[in-house]
Amino acid sequence: MQQHMIKMKKLYSIYGLLCCFWNFFSPVSSISGHSNNWAVLVDTSRFWYNYRHVANVLSIYRSVKRLGIPDSQIILMVADDMACNPRNPRPAAVFNNEDENINVYGDDVEVDYRGYEVTVENFVRLLTGRLPPSTPRSKRLMVDEGSNILVYLTGHGGDGFLKFQDIEEITNIELADAFEQMWQKRRYNEIFFMVDTCQAASMYEKFYSPNILAVASSLVGQDSLSHHVDSDIGVYVIDRYTYYALAFLEKVTPASNSTMEEFVAVCPKRLCISDVGVRKDLFRRKLSESLVTDFFGSVRPVKPLQESENINLDGDAVQSSNESKCEPTTIYKYAEQMPSI
Repeated sequence: MQQHMIKMKKLYSIYGLLCCFWNFFSPVSSISGHSNNWAVLVDTSRFWYNYRHVANVLSIYRSVKRLGIPDSQIILMVADDMACNPRNPRPAAVFNNEDENINVYGDDVEVDYRGYEVTVENFVRLLTGRLPPSTPRSKRLMVDEGSNILVYLTGHGGDGFLKFQDIEEITNIELADAFEQMWQKRRYNEIFFMVDTCQAASMYEKFYSPNILAVASSLVGQDSLSHHVDSDIGVYVIDRYTYYALAFLEKVTPASNSTMEEFVAVCPKRLCISDVGVRKDLFRRKLSESLVTDFFGSVRPVKPLQESENINLDGDAVQSSNESKCEPTTIYKYAEQMPSI
């Protein structure tokens, strides 16, 4: 058994080196080449004293929706036990700042996995597409080889693991293997992995699949710290790394030219107290030429018609005399589809 484990570790090491060589020798492009955007946003904890983790994930949820990713392409996994918690003096509200400027719970939050549905099994099945046939579309990650996916995790973790609901944990090896299954099944074009937890960088150490960019709120051996307390409710309301990431995202618009190089530098040690970790050896593009909106925004395929259809008096479509109808599909960014004023 021990010899088998040693052989498996050697195979993982060789595969990781091959992936690094692939990224090194493959041509570097500033164009993502993706055709759709998805976001998987997960709060892995529960209980009132973890209020900040709910605020973290709902804040990222609000940002990606504002930048154009629709709810149909966002999977939100959260305990959902804060807004209506008996200790919450503001029912149906969650704030990420003691000033209470923005209710991140809002009126239009669509939680896809809530409470005890937030499990390691459901998370891995979601990523890999191994869900039961009866699973509704709203609980599925309907991605393909053209998908850019933002994966955001927040909760309590340690060296090589992240706890789920204080009951179980996912290891960095399990997460790496899930991403590899996605790559083999052509379930993504690029992944941006973002994790806010203690010793967060340990969660991306075992990644070996291509086209993954990862950022972590702390290095191995470091804690990720909270930002500030709301004295009215007596708990921390947001974590430091997510707080400064959101401050950056609030300035980003759908038409923004802000780059991932800028984004990964949003929280220097003087602000985060911990060192933010970045892993980019698996990512084939330069961060200075990769847009933030490649992961936090949205693109939509559009087929412009050369000639509009005519409608007869009976309401039926009449085929035009010209046979040529459509140009090849063109990919437009979300901002390019907004009406001009």
